[in-house]
Amino acid sequence: MPKALPVIDVSAPICCEPVSAAPMSDDAALGLALRLKALADPVRIKLMSILLTHADGAVCTCDLASGVDLAESTVSHHLGQLRKAGMVESERRGMNVYHRARTEALDALRTVLDPNCCR
Repeated sequence: MPKALPVIDVSAPICCEPVSAAPMSDDAALGLALRLKALADPVRIKLMSILLTHADGAVCTCDLASGVDLAESTVSHHLGQLRKAGMVESERRGMNVYHRARTEALDALRTVLDPNCCR
């Protein structure tokens, strides 16, 4: 049976020194790995792309499902993983749930990976 990863809260944007600043602590490396693991799926990358490029910012689960050609329940699962990693926030509006990317979480992740990126 594979060894289970420890459960930690990764919902807040990552806040540690860039990986190039010094060797990372075990806790910092685990936090970064869990966030990257949440993104390490083609469907989740596509969902993030849709959320980041949508003009309104908030997108209904039903529209995301049609955008990735999957069932709403499957899309909800993927969004749940992104939400646990702090990369998506969701809001219920009546019978629908709308999602938006947390750009500050992605900016923090980008900075940790390469502090000179995008300057």
